[in-house]
Amino acid sequence: MGLHLNENADELQENHEINVTPFIDVMLVLLIIFMVAAPLATVDVKVDLPASTAEPQQRPQKPLFVSVKEDKSLFVGDTQVKREEIGRLLDETTGSKKDTTIFFQADKGVDYADLMDVMNALRGAGYLKIGLVGLESVNK
Repeated sequence: MGLHLNENADELQENHEINVTPFIDVMLVLLIIFMVAAPLATVDVKVDLPASTAEPQQRPQKPLFVSVKEDKSLFVGDTQVKREEIGRLLDETTGSKKDTTIFFQADKGVDYADLMDVMNALRGAGYLKIGLVGLESVNK
């Protein structure tokens, strides 16, 4: 609370103005800290992602799996399919419901580029809800 001298009276009056200078100083310091810390937050590290410790989600009554084996063979459910025909088979299986969640699983030895090719084929067919399936592991 600031005080203001009144020239007409001998009493001190209260000044109800907020001093924002400390607030601006703090905001500028935080801005500088975030500007320096943001580039340091990105990391380029090679990773191996075979398992997850996340809580398993509740499965639908009849889930639809798209699988890639180590020999790069592609399956929709139990039916082997070529990559060019995956959209047609998914449309037949789901009744052309593009909002159906597709559970995508791949062998651990499959290359990342092959995974992305299949995911691009799914996206090209209009299926955007893709759930990645992994092993559940417990950290002890």
